Amino acid sequence: MKKQLSTINYQLSTMRTIFVTGGAGFIGSAFIRLILEETSDFKIINFDALTYAGNLENLNGLDETRHKFIKGDICDKEAVLQSLPENSEAIFNFAAESHVDRSIASASEFVLTNVLGTQILLDAARAKNIRRFVQISTDETQGSLPEDSNSYFTENSPIQPNSPYAASKAAAEHFVRAAHETFDVDTITTRCGNNYGQRQFPEKLIPLMIANAMNDEPVPVYGDGRNVRDWIFVEDHARAIWLAYLKGKAGSSYNIGARNERQNIEVVKSILDALGKPHSLIKFVTDRLGHDRRYAIDARKVETELGWKPITTWEDGLQKTIRWYRENQDWVNQIRSGAYRDYYKNHYGMEVGAK
Repeated sequence: MKKQLSTINYQLSTMRTIFVTGGAGFIGSAFIRLILEETSDFKIINFDALTYAGNLENLNGLDETRHKFIKGDICDKEAVLQSLPENSEAIFNFAAESHVDRSIASASEFVLTNVLGTQILLDAARAKNIRRFVQISTDETQGSLPEDSNSYFTENSPIQPNSPYAASKAAAEHFVRAAHETFDVDTITTRCGNNYGQRQFPEKLIPLMIANAMNDEPVPVYGDGRNVRDWIFVEDHARAIWLAYLKGKAGSSYNIGARNERQNIEVVKSILDALGKPHSLIKFVTDRLGHDRRYAIDARKVETELGWKPITTWEDGLQKTIRWYRENQDWVNQIRSGAYRDYYKNHYGMEVGAK
């Protein structure tokens, strides 16, 4: 199949460097894989603190002549400046604390990484004369939508976060905007819906359901399970981010959505059906505090201005995801040991491995 990104008319005479933070995580590593596979003109410096959600195994098999990994924290100003080459093409900031439940339990880490860390990167972009700064944000900064299907998040929707996680990402968006308005930093902000795909940390809904169902364990569902999310396959998201970098207008934001709204309970039942597991594994648990009811994205701007559309259907993406977790159970089991067990018990009131 013809590579999607190679169709973009963006030829470079020499190899150029992009600086990716959080590149050992789920979305960051998918983005790096896409760029290395579908372009030949870029090399990547991958800067990641390797917190619980970062995993070097996510980087296995990458071209080491074009990919360099550096362990570092975006809150460490000196480490960032030492690692970031002068005149690099771009910073892509994927580094974030990103799980709502964890932010409810303790918000301070989210403020440090998502807000202070972003500002340190913006300062570094100015100091090192970086051409473009791309902030990867979330639709959660725009709050919650009514349950009817007539309202959607657009780029002009108000920023009104409802969780500490979303508040920290919203604050980061404001600092990105301020850098553009005050210092003329060339910035792009992208907001996306719920991602799914290979190598996602199993605290998130889809990999959690897959991992538990494969082991015939209860699958915990918050509240009545009717919260709606707009699901997108991670490689489609990564491609949209790259197009926003290549073609986006300085200072702009882009909402990225696959027009794939589904209730959580519908997603869970689809996973159980695909695995041949009974719906009796579903266990409804106490709802999350401040649980947003519905997210849905109007993606017309990214579709028309950037020429992007998702290429992976929900059915194909879910099958790819399930297949990967089935074939990589050692990866899953390693992550589900240790500190993850305490987190799981605290949030769902049951042990990992409970039948």
